[in-house]
Amino acid sequence: MTLEAEALADRRRLQRRLSFWRFGFVVFALLMAGAFILNSNLLPANWLQNNQIARVKIGGVILDDTRMQKLLKRLETNSSVKAVILHIDSPGGTTTGGEALFESIRGLGDKKPVVAVFGTLATSAAYIAGIATDHIVARGNTITGSVGVIVQWAELSDLLAKLGVKMETVKSGRLKAVPSPFEPTSDEARELTLEMVRESQKWFNDLVAERRKIDPESLPGLTTGRIYSGRQALELNLIDQIGGEDKAVSWLQTEKGIEKDLKIIDWRVKNSGPTGFLSEFSHLSRWFVNKESEILANFVKLKEKIDILQLDGLISVWHPSAD
Repeated sequence: MTLEAEALADRRRLQRRLSFWRFGFVVFALLMAGAFILNSNLLPANWLQNNQIARVKIGGVILDDTRMQKLLKRLETNSSVKAVILHIDSPGGTTTGGEALFESIRGLGDKKPVVAVFGTLATSAAYIAGIATDHIVARGNTITGSVGVIVQWAELSDLLAKLGVKMETVKSGRLKAVPSPFEPTSDEARELTLEMVRESQKWFNDLVAERRKIDPESLPGLTTGRIYSGRQALELNLIDQIGGEDKAVSWLQTEKGIEKDLKIIDWRVKNSGPTGFLSEFSHLSRWFVNKESEILANFVKLKEKIDILQLDGLISVWHPSAD
């Protein structure tokens, strides 16, 4: 009789273990499927989102970034996004990068309101991004402006001569591959480079004139590439308002009719390829790990197993006692 009771108890323990691992497998499969779906285009962009204001951060050196362009396009087509706030904190970047970003922001701005909030620095190509929006908010001490174009290169011919190094070049024409760091710059090469700089500078000035409704020649130092504080920029109509994100939200509500109490949701560029999938899975896994003790405790009511799970290597944070 004792042996039968022990066998029955063993069988029940085995069934409980089997149920536990079955549950774990189902949860893992659901996580994998969810990660795949979230990282693909199988669902509409707004399937699990309420109306919101999207926040996008633009920082570092601005380049021709296709990931950022795709993100702005997603915001443009997402019906749950009612407005966008761009937090810009950048010294600028390539002229082409600024141009591509400007065009993407304008495409977004044609569909819904976009506001720029300048941080510590928003100059050159970063200012191009700012003027693509409908409204610019900056701190009083934000550094902005620097409307201009620059080309720089190191001229190393004297250094190479001292080192006994001589560069030999065969090219199809005298203006091919100039300016070059390996030879003194000729007057003709310098004039060619200056011509390109002036042409790009005119494009930049025309952009400022069109978007800010000002004459660049009438503003002190604008066409010579100087920088301004936020307060100076406000006086010259280079920005619209002094403040931070709260001012941007208030403007959206009063001027664009954006409803109050909308949540501000951060949007970030997606990683491409397998890394993006793994990133999504990682986020879901971390969420599950943080919740697993509670879920499993309610499901199987086995505190000894919960204690073991709390010591898993994926968890390195303090858990409050469940008692």
